[in-house]
Amino acid sequence: MSWRIANECAERRFGSAARKQIIMFLADKASDDGSGIWCSKGTIQRHTELSESTVKRTIIDFLREGILIETGRRHCKNGYTVIYRIVLERVAALEPTAEPEIETGVTVNPVQPEPSTGSTVNGVRGSRWTPNHPKTIHKPPTRRREAAEEVEDLEAEKILAAYPEDRIRDRRTSLRLISGAVKAGVKPDDLQQAVKAYAKESEGYTRSKVCFSDNWFKMRPDGSFRWEKGLVQMQADREKAREAEVKGRASLAEWIHERHPLCRHITNRQIEDLIASKLVTPEQVRAAGLQA
Repeated sequence: MSWRIANECAERRFGSAARKQIIMFLADKASDDGSGIWCSKGTIQRHTELSESTVKRTIIDFLREGILIETGRRHCKNGYTVIYRIVLERVAALEPTAEPEIETGVTVNPVQPEPSTGSTVNGVRGSRWTPNHPKTIHKPPTRRREAAEEVEDLEAEKILAAYPEDRIRDRRTSLRLISGAVKAGVKPDDLQQAVKAYAKESEGYTRSKVCFSDNWFKMRPDGSFRWEKGLVQMQADREKAREAEVKGRASLAEWIHERHPLCRHITNRQIEDLIASKLVTPEQVRAAGLQA
């Protein structure tokens, strides 16, 4: 999403509510230069709740007027999806939505030209601007905040990319749900592995048995998530691996204590690990014929 493109479109008149609604949806999918918009007309129709004919006609009109241009095609299960770019120069040339300033002339008792400044108790004046004045609109995110958001977006994109492509639905909602899970404390790598586990488990499922991404990442009515099954399995696998590692260390330490002939197969790195874990001492290692 580009707040720059969205703001630019929001401040221009497009001729009708339907045209404005469609261009704002497209702006929500655009990069900062207006490019990279790839969503089918069916997707636009579902999200804007406009008729299919209205969406098709409006897109054709935008292309004819130069507000949109086609920059390529992206293959999908139904053939391909057209990639669009919003032409900022054409949007900037449209009539702005801001009301023109009206000169009211001079009066004997001039009307106050700006909003009330509120109480002046103790000499402190109120705010000079009303809450919705352009100068009180929140500034764009700082570079640090933008960088953090970009990292979160990249992580969410990376996780969603692991989901079976033919089951990705409502990309924006899916990415929002993924970001929410990560912000709640789920490690991105763990969530990605859970997605891969589900993709492998459900490979070959018929369409009636699969789960689309916007539902798979969404919370169930009972408060649980579908991806938690993968996390539980990963946690169990890690626990088994840790137990096997502890057991393996204990066996190696026992070989050293007993000066077993198999000690010669113990590597220097394993010896260092055993000493660091205080399972053996350097003296016991040397006594077993190994170098500490």
